[in-house]
Amino acid sequence: MDEASPARPYHHGNLRSALVEAGYALAVEQGPEALTLRGATRRAGVSPTAAYRHFTDLDQLRTAVGIRALQALAATIEQHQSAVTALAGLPRRRALLEAVGTGYIAFALDHPHVFRVGLFGLLGMQHAELPEGAGQTGRTPFQLLTDALTGLADVGALERDAVSSAAIHCWSSVHGFASLAILGPLSGQPREVQDALAQRLVRDVVDGVLGAHAVRNRLGAWH
Repeated sequence: MDEASPARPYHHGNLRSALVEAGYALAVEQGPEALTLRGATRRAGVSPTAAYRHFTDLDQLRTAVGIRALQALAATIEQHQSAVTALAGLPRRRALLEAVGTGYIAFALDHPHVFRVGLFGLLGMQHAELPEGAGQTGRTPFQLLTDALTGLADVGALERDAVSSAAIHCWSSVHGFASLAILGPLSGQPREVQDALAQRLVRDVVDGVLGAHAVRNRLGAWH
């Protein structure tokens, strides 16, 4: 199912999964206000009490929907990375990292309601490596980011002990841009302008990560 497709009415099988898909579809289409236990059960075609077999309250459903959104985000990042072809070595490693950033922002702009429902606010680092939030490669969005940074370390463009801090720097930068583009002063800009600004931001962030490594190397050579 495409990440923006409406959920199909539940008949038989995994009710929990059907409720999560129903809640996710509501979030994609209508935003956080529409994500309720009653709304999810109605969309799944079951009685309101059926939800309580799997979710004790709305927060549990919201968390499950957020993890489902992580899965969709991972798939978008993977699509952006799959477009990186005909490159090798450092250029390829850099392009794969940039694809994480542009994929993250593209997903947020394509699905602003999911952004608002708590994908990036409700879910914290404790959810960053849950397998339920992984894409086709079996890697979550945060793992795809750290994989790309580790790839830079593999070719000597980044210190291995800097991967964790660089991941937070990259993540916070693209998250901040997505917030500005959806909820802030950039929200009124045409999509093509937002996309161009996003690409520039991602390039600048990667330049900063690689530049900091180069500066440290030069400073080390002077001692």
